[in-house]
Amino acid sequence: MTQRPVLVVLFDDVQSLDVTGPVEVFAGAARAAGDPSAYPIRTASLDGGPIRTRSGLRLLPDTSLDAAVADGPPQTLLVPGGEGTRAPDPALIDWLRVHAPRAERLVSVCTGALLLAEAGLLDGHRATTHWIACEHLARRYPRVDVEPDPIFVRDGRLSTSAGVTAGIDLALALVEEDLGRDVALTVARHLVVFLRRPGNQAQFSVQLSAQTARREPLRDLQQWISEHPDGDLSVDALAARARLSPRHFARAFHAETGTPPGRYVDRVRLEHARRLLEETSGAVEEIARASGYGTPETMRRAFLKALGTAPAEYRRRFRVPPTT
Repeated sequence: MTQRPVLVVLFDDVQSLDVTGPVEVFAGAARAAGDPSAYPIRTASLDGGPIRTRSGLRLLPDTSLDAAVADGPPQTLLVPGGEGTRAPDPALIDWLRVHAPRAERLVSVCTGALLLAEAGLLDGHRATTHWIACEHLARRYPRVDVEPDPIFVRDGRLSTSAGVTAGIDLALALVEEDLGRDVALTVARHLVVFLRRPGNQAQFSVQLSAQTARREPLRDLQQWISEHPDGDLSVDALAARARLSPRHFARAFHAETGTPPGRYVDRVRLEHARRLLEETSGAVEEIARASGYGTPETMRRAFLKALGTAPAEYRRRFRVPPTT
């Protein structure tokens, strides 16, 4: 079997899960594929010395970064995130600037994207990071096309992921690309990751990603929308329920939730439909009606626009197997 070496960059104040999550995926994939050498994994710090994670866990790297690439670049260079990305060692940035372009795949987890951006490696590329750092990434590095919503973004040989556990989703996607869906699903089940989330899945549910309205009528309306995706959710109908004029309602809803009412409704309906496709065996026609789309074709267009895949294909890839 082809070997796909993985080199993980370590530094002080790294987020430990950003390291161990993807490492467990690659190691598990090698076992599931029946070839322990499928993913040779090495960890390295600048000088090869031990580092301390943000949580206080002490990690002993296999080697130094220079020694790790002395015989050639790895297939996958993985750069985790953590508090250590806020004021990184300039020598680490210099090393990434020189050696990261030589890796076949360049992967960041969480705020590891900030290290890649500082090294100029994200310029002209689409990328994401932990939601709390997306605005900072976009403001400090304007040549990066920051996508704050997805849990991971793949742009050619470059892959970036959102916070912590999103690194597991990205690693599973890479394993599926390398070794096939069956191996990726075996690893996901072993890690009790019941569903490999697609990269364009939002970092938060609609209710978490939108702000909660301050005023009680609008706050109650948000809850009502999530419970009635198949109802009349037009601006006029929602405004009447909130006892406001349509113009005043639209302005107030946007101001308090950060999202226009129409877009909020679209996201609620999409999330509802996705959950039914993932967790039930109901017919697509029934799910379309229950989610407020009315017809399968309307739901299909919404899925293609938001996710780039049709409902039937989405279910095939992400349906949670029923327990026995």
